[in-house]
Amino acid sequence: MSLTDPDRLFPAEARSREVARALYESVAELPIISPHGHCDPRWFAQNTAFKDPADLFVVPDHYVFRMLISQGVRPETLGIPRLDGGAVERDPRAIWRRFARHFHLFRGTPSALWLNHAFQYVFALEEPLSEAIADSYYDRIDAALKRDDFRPRALFERFNIEVLSTTESALDDLRWHSQIRDSGWAGRVITTYRPDAVVDPDFEGFAANLARLGEITGEDTTTWQGYLAAHRVRRAFFKSLGATASDHGHPTARTADLSPADAEALFHKVRQQRCSGEEADVFRGQMLTEMARMSLEDGLVMQLHAGSRRNHSAAIFTGFGRDKGFDIPGPTDYVTALKPLLDAVGHEPGLSVILFTLDETAYSRELAPLAGAYPVLKLGPPWWFFDSFEGIKRFREATTETCGFYNTVGFNDDTRAFCSIPARHDVARRSDCAYLAQLVTTGRLNEPDAFELAHDLSYRLAKEAYRL
Repeated sequence: MSLTDPDRLFPAEARSREVARALYESVAELPIISPHGHCDPRWFAQNTAFKDPADLFVVPDHYVFRMLISQGVRPETLGIPRLDGGAVERDPRAIWRRFARHFHLFRGTPSALWLNHAFQYVFALEEPLSEAIADSYYDRIDAALKRDDFRPRALFERFNIEVLSTTESALDDLRWHSQIRDSGWAGRVITTYRPDAVVDPDFEGFAANLARLGEITGEDTTTWQGYLAAHRVRRAFFKSLGATASDHGHPTARTADLSPADAEALFHKVRQQRCSGEEADVFRGQMLTEMARMSLEDGLVMQLHAGSRRNHSAAIFTGFGRDKGFDIPGPTDYVTALKPLLDAVGHEPGLSVILFTLDETAYSRELAPLAGAYPVLKLGPPWWFFDSFEGIKRFREATTETCGFYNTVGFNDDTRAFCSIPARHDVARRSDCAYLAQLVTTGRLNEPDAFELAHDLSYRLAKEAYRL
């Protein structure tokens, strides 16, 4: 028995399926470019064995545990650490059994495709996971994880990953990236500059974060110019450890371009925590424009992940912290919001701004027309809830007619779940090949161009867009 259909995600019509299969076979074995994600660099620095199946598949993966939480399973029973150090399930086999008991909840979802791909291709499992065989699954995976060829670096090489980007706070000391660099290992794991903790006045501990930024850079972050200089120092440090991009997770895509005097005055209000909610949003917007200008100086590609109403559940946020599956999409404006930044730097050679959204309604109305006109803009792939066959198909249908393929940046997996990386890239390659096959069989694209496009979407566009 196979957990995955070899023709999964290909069109049902025979000719289109034949073309899709041929396109996919031409790209299936290409190296993986993973230019944005949240894997832990410690895995590759220390290269110690993954602890157990639950720690690999359940505890770090908010795609997995949010589904279980939605059905009434408590986070504590899945081993999700509490911020207060309170009791949580410590027995990984118990966590795994609970996961297996609820595995049917994933039927028809992208998570099922990713998990089954990992079970089959990484661990050679063939029978569908269920409560009845939870222990045998656990034992097989657990035994494999004790072998040297299942350590993080060995899996990195087995997955044919050419480069993997992680994402670290501006305040991170990057010790694990330094250790990777100094180890002599040939695997390329690089960092990404994520300054949210020191640009978002609503971020917990913001005032202390500013003080810490000053301490580690030697700059005076009580002044506007010192604060900007501190960002430049940190960006240079991140670049020294391989960073080619920054990443900005803002609730809106709002940008601003205040005069130097007004920006300085706003900074002082923000630093002293005397700003209103509106002023906090203006400050975030001003910092997007400032970061774009810094990208002109240092060459970092700028990513904007806008539109997520983060940490929507107060109970989960206060009990378990950030990134626990409760980031919820919301309507997002781009045309008006981005205009100050685009007026300032929208035609600057060398600047690259990659836009992501959780508001699919903006694709054809706003994002594709913007990326199809402004040379600094590119569209990132479907993100979070839309990283799926249907999401990729909707993205291509909504954007290609206006901005084409070459104002997009290929695929990135955006994952914390290491074993899902090859699965996610496989889904993206199959989805794009299915879309290209439909263009071929309806006379909108010739086959040689389709083969070239399949390669570009699977590999070249991401590598070039992120300057890798």
